[in-house]
Amino acid sequence: MEIILKQDITGLGFKNDLTTVKDGYARNFLIPKGMAIVATTSAKKVVAEVKKQQAYKEEKIRKEAESLAKVLEGVQLTIGVKASTKGKIFGSVNNIMIADAIKVQKNLEVDRKKIEIVGEAIKEVGEYKATIKLHKDIVVELALDVKAE
Repeated sequence: MEIILKQDITGLGFKNDLTTVKDGYARNFLIPKGMAIVATTSAKKVVAEVKKQQAYKEEKIRKEAESLAKVLEGVQLTIGVKASTKGKIFGSVNNIMIADAIKVQKNLEVDRKKIEIVGEAIKEVGEYKATIKLHKDIVVELALDVKAE
């Protein structure tokens, strides 16, 4: 029986995939649990249209991420923090502070959840690296210069 998956199922396929399974598996498990629907001609047309729209949206998001990546490429951010005379920071530099520094210095909005600090936490004054994952395959590396205020 041909079915269209309504959600990702491990070992079977991903959402909106057209898959062939045994009749009993589809009728007794997948369809009653709402995990799949029968692949009629009208359902196939609907899924084709949904996939087309998803591809368009995905391409638009990808282009925005690429343009943002070009702007952020090779950027050196300076972050001022309170630190002791030995260079030890009171607290640590986190992704929220990096996102704020990007907003102030480059006037760009970057989601803090997409920023990762390379290595361990930043607890001393110095030079560090951070990566920003803008899209599933677009990653930008930033140079951070942490200075005492």
